[in-house]
Amino acid sequence: MDTKSEYNEVISACRHVYTLKMKDYGPSWRIMRPQTVNDQLFIKAKRIRTIEMTGVNLVGEDVRGELMAIVNYSVIGLIQLRQGFADSTDMNADKATELYDEYTREAEELMMRKNHDYGEAWRDMLPSSLTDIILTKINRNKQIAANDGKTLISEGAEGNYFDMLNYAVFYLIQMNEKENAI
Repeated sequence: MDTKSEYNEVISACRHVYTLKMKDYGPSWRIMRPQTVNDQLFIKAKRIRTIEMTGVNLVGEDVRGELMAIVNYSVIGLIQLRQGFADSTDMNADKATELYDEYTREAEELMMRKNHDYGEAWRDMLPSSLTDIILTKINRNKQIAANDGKTLISEGAEGNYFDMLNYAVFYLIQMNEKENAI
């Protein structure tokens, strides 16, 4: 498979989970402020890192599910950033899914440009490095939120959400390739 096909396969699986969650909960996350979205991302990435470092998974939910959650919470972060958070669930599931599709297309376009320039370097990276980069991006967004969303020179929270999404997709592609090689 080529990167574009692999990417779209992963996004399709993540979107499936997202739409099922919409059926269960609707876009209840609309009330989340930026720091809450960042904390949700943090607990997912921190759990992956703990499992990577200890090899122990007591909860039983796999790393794949946590990575898919990082993809989906990254999209939620983009929605919250661009739409602003709300005091109530002010968006229906169809609109939330429409925005999901829009932002994942935008993420894919960004990935294709960067992937070209970086020569698919992510394929030679360790999964644990991808986790560390995601955690770094989360910490950057926490600092940006602490600075009232302002940055002096960096790309800002939006760029970090797109990067987290794409690094999580890369990790999932690597997992798929490893499973298919067995």
